[in-house]
Amino acid sequence: MFAVLRQWLGVRRPDVRATVRQRFGEIATHPRRQKRRIGACVARELGYDPGEIDRLPTSVTESFAGVGNPLSLGEVRPGETVLDLGSGAGLDSILAARRVGPSGSVIGVDMTAAMVEKAERNVRALGLSNVAFHQAEVESLPLPDGTADVAFCNGLFNLCPDKPRALAEVYRVLEPGGRFLVADVLLEDHVSPEEVARKGAWSD
Repeated sequence: MFAVLRQWLGVRRPDVRATVRQRFGEIATHPRRQKRRIGACVARELGYDPGEIDRLPTSVTESFAGVGNPLSLGEVRPGETVLDLGSGAGLDSILAARRVGPSGSVIGVDMTAAMVEKAERNVRALGLSNVAFHQAEVESLPLPDGTADVAFCNGLFNLCPDKPRALAEVYRVLEPGGRFLVADVLLEDHVSPEEVARKGAWSD
């Protein structure tokens, strides 16, 4: 899929990460300027609990750019260690932190510095002490083997240039029997280059 997208849209492999960082850096710092639909309204449409979303500060929800609701795909239990891949401004990490409670922990990983900084501010503002964020790429996670009971992502793998390596890293840091919850988008074979072009940049 990635090779096809590069051919259609003229994005060379070395440019992909820089493009993603720029795009999501803008979503972090200037959410109200975005043409793409983001924020609390999108989270509600994707099945998040409206009451839970509405009780969060605007700074947590305004940069939400997910494509699904990964926490609805499986149970996150008290005391577990949870890994949020492509954690953005921290919405999913914060919801997971509340589920695992003070005896559990959440590790958020995002490669965009502005998103990590915003997520850290959001966690501090909410007084959560069981969440930590790292700026890193999913293809090279700064974590030991078997770190997490659960890993999840929300619109991450469609943006990864090296999907096999990214997936291998996720399974490396999961403990044996760990769970991986994935919400993502796919490019189907029948979609034409013209249809892709009409949808906008692949990172939108």
